[in-house]
Amino acid sequence: MQKIIRQLAAEIKVGEHQVKAAIELLDGGATVPFIARYRKEATDGLDDIQLRELEARLSYLRELEDRRAAVMKSIDEQGKLTDALRIAIATVGTKQELEDIYLPFKQKRRTKGQIAREFGIEPLADKLFADPTLDPAVEAEAFLKPAETLDDGKPGPDFSTVPAVLDGVRDILSERWAEDAALVQRLREWLWSEGLFKSTLMTGKDENNVDVSKFRDYFAYDEPIGRVPSHRALAVFRGRALDILDAKLVLPIEPEPGKPSIAEGKIALHLGWSHAARPADDLIRKAVAWTWRVKLSLSTERDLFTRLREDAEKTAIKVFADNLRDLLLAAPAGRRVVLGLDPGIRTGVKVAVVDATGKLVETATVFPHEPRKDWEGSLHTLGKLCAKHGVNLIAIGNGTASRETDKLAADLIKLLAKMAEQAGAPPMAIDKVV
Repeated sequence: MQKIIRQLAAEIKVGEHQVKAAIELLDGGATVPFIARYRKEATDGLDDIQLRELEARLSYLRELEDRRAAVMKSIDEQGKLTDALRIAIATVGTKQELEDIYLPFKQKRRTKGQIAREFGIEPLADKLFADPTLDPAVEAEAFLKPAETLDDGKPGPDFSTVPAVLDGVRDILSERWAEDAALVQRLREWLWSEGLFKSTLMTGKDENNVDVSKFRDYFAYDEPIGRVPSHRALAVFRGRALDILDAKLVLPIEPEPGKPSIAEGKIALHLGWSHAARPADDLIRKAVAWTWRVKLSLSTERDLFTRLREDAEKTAIKVFADNLRDLLLAAPAGRRVVLGLDPGIRTGVKVAVVDATGKLVETATVFPHEPRKDWEGSLHTLGKLCAKHGVNLIAIGNGTASRETDKLAADLIKLLAKMAEQAGAPPMAIDKVV
């Protein structure tokens, strides 16, 4: 838990004691608005924005730690937990990276690669990749197995021919490479940087239909996925959900027919392999192509689409929040300078002054009520603020000590009138609303 507290404190840029106090309150059932409003002294002044971020990240990091423990236990039970793997799992920072590491050890349905391993073909795959000068057809002869029949009479896995054995080699190698966490992450980041987010009108849709025509801008649209504006991404995903648009992740340069793609080249580069016209190179190139086209292309597209949607939704929410904030912070009573009082007893009365345009110009906190009872000092502070900014409206919030604060405002208006009379100036016209 201390690790999570330390990480949250660094991310939100607050003290560890503040994070610890906030977590205790959240775990005790307190809500963010309650903590922000009534437990400021416990959290040393964390505001609602910091608390919202803390709450969201706390949930994520706890889920990550739970998943980390489950992954560690699963791999350990398989007898495959090495020191290097333990360190990698312990230091990973996101759920996606953790799942990438766990992928080779995850219990999954029986794949073609697993079947080929069960029939003893993995040594051949290792041998051919380590030494491509070997002839695959010749080497495969030693791994031929008689065809099997299952208990229900149906034909079982068949490795009785050289092509079938070499297909097994392809399945083993492509499955192994597709579970290489470093390779998967490298491809994912490369495509996020250079891949294209492409949408087209689905076949059979009438582009003149009223509902369909709303998405006309995206009938033939593509843009680098890492730079797609949030409103465009959400529009395409909305059209896709309505079965109007077809969205795909495509490579920056489509390969010529029969030629390897850039993605396949990236995989080969990661493996440290290149085609040198050796006997096994065609088979290895086939395995590389299979790794991308069958194993990784769709899963990478799914991962990046999820990332794009999440980023777009966060941006959309932020835009909405900024617009709402501007609306709420507009001049509350027309072109008048307002002194706002948020009543409080133990934590004091919070004070804010906004000018005629709605801009916040000054804040303060006064303590006229229990336990300090600094009535005169509070009047003095408020009087200075009113005189300094030309306040002509006092607004009082409805809450604890609102009646007492209303009386404070009434005394303030009397004080300002008296001060104006003593100075020989016209009295300040100040209204009061609760």
